[in-house]
Amino acid sequence: MAIVSPSWGGPSVFPHIYENGLKVLREWDLKIREFPTARMDAAFLRANPQVRAKDINDAFADSEIKAILASIGGNDSVRILPFLDQKIISQKPKILMGYSDITTLHVFANMQGLTTFYGPLIMAGFSQMESLPESFKSHVREILFEPKESYEYQPYRKYCDGYPDWANKESTGKVNPIKSDDGWHWLQGNTIVQGELFGGCIEVFEMMKATDFWPPQDFWKNKIFFLETSEEKPPIHYVDHVLRNYGMLGVFDKISGFIFSRARDYSDEEKKKLEEKIISIVAGEFGKIKLPVVANFDIGHTDPQLVLPLGVKAEIDCKNKKIRLIEPWLMSSTQFLGR
Repeated sequence: MAIVSPSWGGPSVFPHIYENGLKVLREWDLKIREFPTARMDAAFLRANPQVRAKDINDAFADSEIKAILASIGGNDSVRILPFLDQKIISQKPKILMGYSDITTLHVFANMQGLTTFYGPLIMAGFSQMESLPESFKSHVREILFEPKESYEYQPYRKYCDGYPDWANKESTGKVNPIKSDDGWHWLQGNTIVQGELFGGCIEVFEMMKATDFWPPQDFWKNKIFFLETSEEKPPIHYVDHVLRNYGMLGVFDKISGFIFSRARDYSDEEKKKLEEKIISIVAGEFGKIKLPVVANFDIGHTDPQLVLPLGVKAEIDCKNKKIRLIEPWLMSSTQFLGR
């Protein structure tokens, strides 16, 4: 497994958080290879996007590397996209996992036809795994280690918003208070729909729009599209503007289903208003009253999170309130993780 830092150089700032995440991977008997950017100085990495891109290219090109995991997210991985080698990445499929700013890499790889995994990072997810429900560890292991023909997702029913201050070494591996949760919120739809999973962090997508790396119109057809919000807690009016933009791009005309994450650091009242806003735009402004919409989904910046394989066909069953993968997500080139 290759470890890279394609965005922020977090391991150089909080090495204790990073090391704790590596410990979990080693306990899973994975052979870890830290690529040059893994521990590079954060300021140097920010100034040199081509160096970050080189690690991605080299990891994909290396025949001994079977999976690539990002150390942490950030806010400027969009700058590495011009330096990525499309030919190498498209011809050397690997497991690629991360979330937040790693959205840019998911889009790039997914556009080449690769399956990638929207899931935990070393410093944000793996490092805190022992403080989270056991179901989180078993879910991640099942997705990465156990090839199957289908998989039904389950809500965790408990979650936390982020972690204590990483500058305090006593916070290593810990999470903010665990809260109870009432599961997914089925906002509209009464049918069964299918489509390929695609999505990411709402703010990162905004950095990509109108660039050469943004998906074309025909890409969106029959996608099950998901969005999640970052730790910056974008206000509801920001989400309003972004969703309206997707409507104007014709995305809601093409996708088969829409999933929105449990919004990080939102109060219950704010979550209610957010969901009302989602429906007012999707159904009210753009008339998509039959499009299945599910909110409060365990993906992204709240923990524990579910791992979604982008490019894999999934199903939303509104009548029975189920979401599941309906085809294998681990191809022959990535089944090395299986037991």
